[in-house]
Amino acid sequence: MSADHIDATARRQVAAEERRMRSRRSTTLRAALAEFLRHPSPWMIATFLVISLAARMWLGGWGVADLLVPVVMIASFPLAEWLIHVFVLHWRPKRWGPLTIDPLVARKHREHHADPRNIPLVFIPWQVLVAVVLAAVAVGLVVFASAERGLTFMVTLAAIGLVYEWTHYLIHSDYRPRHAYYRRLWRNHRFHHYRNEHYWFTVTTAGTADRLLRTYPDAETVEKSPTAKDLHALTQSGD
Repeated sequence: MSADHIDATARRQVAAEERRMRSRRSTTLRAALAEFLRHPSPWMIATFLVISLAARMWLGGWGVADLLVPVVMIASFPLAEWLIHVFVLHWRPKRWGPLTIDPLVARKHREHHADPRNIPLVFIPWQVLVAVVLAAVAVGLVVFASAERGLTFMVTLAAIGLVYEWTHYLIHSDYRPRHAYYRRLWRNHRFHHYRNEHYWFTVTTAGTADRLLRTYPDAETVEKSPTAKDLHALTQSGD
């Protein structure tokens, strides 16, 4: 099969998926939010955010670091998001003697790729969130020089997490893009799911870390991957 034929097939399949998306009855932003709030992870993250913010406000002692910490975290998040997506979510199971190392978050992400329309699989598993919250508290209390700055870190992390969950969910929902920037996020993530899983790893930003790390190609030049819905071809191989 020629490269031109593969590329043409990929373009047709992505176009067909977008036509199916347009043919579905679009949901409103209000209805999308109502569905979003039916799942546990938004509530878990929001609770962590409210508690951290209340504790931070109660402690007071504001300083320049309370501006610097959020700025650094927000600026570095696209890179962190890329690294997590590539090395954690797309983790390939590894055998170590009789053990198989295959974290829950990676297994759930493979299920998400297999069925991107399955909304519960869009969200971070609650078991993973519990571990993340505990780790965030540990980092906030141990790594930072003061409890005040540690709480600022936790507030910012929770806010970023909530934005990520909402953005990722909205892309997979039936809400149609209405603004140029969101359309870019929507198209990039759909290319990741329906054209080639080796590109377009950022979700909340477009063309940031992906450009830096060369995973933001012209979609017209990328062949359709046979493993976009079967990460690492584990189903085919039987591993």
